[in-house]
Amino acid sequence: MEQPFLSVIIPAYKEGERIGRNLLETDKYLKGKNFSYEIIVIVDGSPDNTAEISRNYALQIPHLRVIDNTENHGKGYVVRQGLLEAKGRYRLFFDADGSTSITHLDAFLPLLEEGCDAVIGSRKIEGAFIQVHQPRHREIMGEMGNWLIRIVLGLWKYPDTQCGFKILSEKAAEAVASRMVVDRFGFDFELITLLHKLGFSVKQMPVRWMNEE
Repeated sequence: MEQPFLSVIIPAYKEGERIGRNLLETDKYLKGKNFSYEIIVIVDGSPDNTAEISRNYALQIPHLRVIDNTENHGKGYVVRQGLLEAKGRYRLFFDADGSTSITHLDAFLPLLEEGCDAVIGSRKIEGAFIQVHQPRHREIMGEMGNWLIRIVLGLWKYPDTQCGFKILSEKAAEAVASRMVVDRFGFDFELITLLHKLGFSVKQMPVRWMNEE
């Protein structure tokens, strides 16, 4: 089997009501491109019908496969699992709720083709736009936690480490994911820290983001 150009990894938990829309939008966008791709849904022990619905969509999306974990491990675990399971030259993971559109790839992919190892989406740099905000108390708590961990880990130049839209080269994805150990909150910090410690080049790109409850 020929290596796909792009792997799209979608971690999913309790997304039965909306994952179908996101899968169709993702496949429609990718069908319009002149490269090969695969879409991998990693279900994190979800108690609803996320896995069943995703498998049903695989009947009409030929490049889609579903990995259904019977136990809940955490987003970090399934992102790591997806990065290692994927076969693509480039490996993107983004949230199942569609808060950041797949169309951002138009701006992200050229940076990878120019030799960058990883491109990190950001809602806090120039050019970013938050269409629908989280509740104010959640934004404040998120800001406080983000500042604390950036201070501890020295990630000063990353005002938004938590944005769920990140793409890595095959080499970077396999090197980083094979070393990641954080299963739940904090895996984004770990991923970025490992990228730097292993000598990979990282760039940030602004995203348009819409909060989904």
